[in-house]
Amino acid sequence: QVKLVESGGGLVQPGGSLRLSCVASGSITSINTAGWYRQAPGKQRELVATLTSGGFTRYADSMKGRVTISRDNAKNTVYLQMNSLKDADTAVYYCRLDVPRGVVYWGQGTQVTVSS
Repeated sequence: QVKLVESGGGLVQPGGSLRLSCVASGSITSINTAGWYRQAPGKQRELVATLTSGGFTRYADSMKGRVTISRDNAKNTVYLQMNSLKDADTAVYYCRLDVPRGVVYWGQGTQVTVSS
């Protein structure tokens, strides 16, 4: 049984920073792509950032230059460093892992609220 647990969300003022973490546990032998997505109230879930096993990254246009995705394989952890946060970044942030054979795992999400 694979489980993803996100942490690091919270309330932050505009212009602030947060680092989200996603710890994976269970039987994961390899990861094709690790990613972060978010869903704001009344909106569809959208991509924030992805990182392939080959080290290629992809970022949402709205967050380019403000976020960095990274992995620590030894800790089975994926990170999302977010800087210069805006009110519009308020959402629940989800971790996603794409593993071989088309299997996808999602975490339960962590709330990020940007407000003064």
